[in-house]
Amino acid sequence: MLRLPKLYVITDCQMSNCTHEEIVRMMLAGGASLIQLRDKEAGARELLDAARACLKQTSAAGATLIINDRVDVALTADVDGVHLGQFDLAVEEAREILGEDKIIGVSTHSLEQFCVALETSANYIAIGPIYPTKTKENPDPIVGLGLLRAAKVLTDRPIVAIGGITPERAKEVIDAGADSVAVISSIYPFTELRDFSAKPDIEGRVRAFLDLLDK
Repeated sequence: MLRLPKLYVITDCQMSNCTHEEIVRMMLAGGASLIQLRDKEAGARELLDAARACLKQTSAAGATLIINDRVDVALTADVDGVHLGQFDLAVEEAREILGEDKIIGVSTHSLEQFCVALETSANYIAIGPIYPTKTKENPDPIVGLGLLRAAKVLTDRPIVAIGGITPERAKEVIDAGADSVAVISSIYPFTELRDFSAKPDIEGRVRAFLDLLDK
């Protein structure tokens, strides 16, 4: 069974004023070992180039690189896996394309969706949003820690919690049953001030999360 690190960090060029390659370099420097490349605006060629550049870094560091949504890019770049949403390819369709050795994760937003995901070959299942989040224009309803606790008793499969998780909230999310916490906006805190003239201390924020989660 897949073992996940407690921290699952996700790239975002728009929120960070950085390229994916720059973000991944800083995340790795901070100690991250599981990174998702996420870009809803990039075209296939741009995303493929970014995936290949980031994979060189993660492979050298012994870290895992996951692509959000794009099974075609994950296959062509030969990254470690893909993360699927409810409106992406089905898990088994992605599995047929990528093969048995690749990691496939899937997002769920209700207990019903979680139970459906348990019937697939997904290596891990994400649940969220746990708290209010600013990373989606039309976010799904907040599920809170209650859904996380309910899901945990149903499986030994790794569960990733996502949505509004800050360093201060990370421990209670792990205590509620998450094997890993996925974070986006909390890695790029300066964006709350809309100061896009600078670059955030991604390395420091990753290290801060890890220090709290390791306690």
